[in-house]
Amino acid sequence: MAKILIVDDEQSIRSTLKEILEYENYEVDQAKDGADGLDKIQKGEYDVVLCDIKMPKMDGMEVLEKAMMLGKDTQFIMVSAHGNIETAVDATKKGAFDFIEKPPELNRLLLSVRNALDKSNLVTETKVLRKRVSKKYEIIGESEAIGKVNETIGKVAPTEARVLITGPNGSGKELVAHQIHQQSSRAKSPFIEVNCAAIPGELIESELFGHEKGAFTSAHKQRIGKFEQAQGGMIFLDEIGDMSLAAQAKVLRALQENRITRVGGDKDIKVDVRVVAATNKDLKKAIANNEFREDLYHRLSVIIVNVPPLKNRKDDIPLLTDKFLGDIAQEYGTAKMEITESAMERLMAYDWTGNVRELRNVIERLVIMSDKSIDEDQVKKYAEID
Repeated sequence: MAKILIVDDEQSIRSTLKEILEYENYEVDQAKDGADGLDKIQKGEYDVVLCDIKMPKMDGMEVLEKAMMLGKDTQFIMVSAHGNIETAVDATKKGAFDFIEKPPELNRLLLSVRNALDKSNLVTETKVLRKRVSKKYEIIGESEAIGKVNETIGKVAPTEARVLITGPNGSGKELVAHQIHQQSSRAKSPFIEVNCAAIPGELIESELFGHEKGAFTSAHKQRIGKFEQAQGGMIFLDEIGDMSLAAQAKVLRALQENRITRVGGDKDIKVDVRVVAATNKDLKKAIANNEFREDLYHRLSVIIVNVPPLKNRKDDIPLLTDKFLGDIAQEYGTAKMEITESAMERLMAYDWTGNVRELRNVIERLVIMSDKSIDEDQVKKYAEID
């Protein structure tokens, strides 16, 4: 049941609003003035607050400002008999959802409350989804190697520095990119990922920078590229070592000038994008072989984060296995499967050439093929890691 707080110094108004809202099946609390209202907001959880503006001790605008500083998801509907456009605009700027004049018209009031509740629910759902996404990209491990990775992320994420993430396939480079984004000031802005190895060379420029209608045979309409989609946020160029030299030149220009040009276009488009790249290749060797631009390498590698292979952090295998067992149980809607000590020792003895991704796949296979728990015999039979 939605919970609403009425903050008004007039008892008759509080009683009338309470009766109306309770008839609509809302749970309603009352506060006799601003100070009392703020105290209740600090101690309780309300979906919506109906707050008068002119009150003794503390007026409604002050209640609104202080409540916003608490960081709660409560939606404020300001109510006043002395309101004007300037007051309404000021209330909205300070975080109010709506402004209603006294005496409130019943249908207008109820519609505003319903809309405010819809927004409150949406905010809550968004936070839950963000928490799930954050957990999905959590970097698991307590080894010294992973500790250094997390330490570097903590230092570089709040800055605007470009980052080059290196490491073998399956080691978790994507997780590092997501953590940099989540811990940055751009966390609420787009995170756009581009797998440079998966896009044909002749299409990579169109994918990154977009194209104008008629730019080539199949360009039937204008397309916005990944750089524009990432405006204000971050673009993650995964496997950048596989990008063509022609596309590298355009990426370099985008980094130097913060401008792009769509394929087939002649208009410069200003972009505000933080670039993080990743590769499993030795880019210095690629530079020596004229396969990668040295100037682009230096632009991208302000900070280098090297993600270690799993064989160099075997102490993290029990933690990773436990996480994967929990994740898989949740996906399949089953109880979390246990694993014996001898089975774990066998997993830790393997070098994991496919790294964390391979470990995850093996754990899922063992969960599917095992009955109640995973023991050493099942690892030998189903893991295929000898």
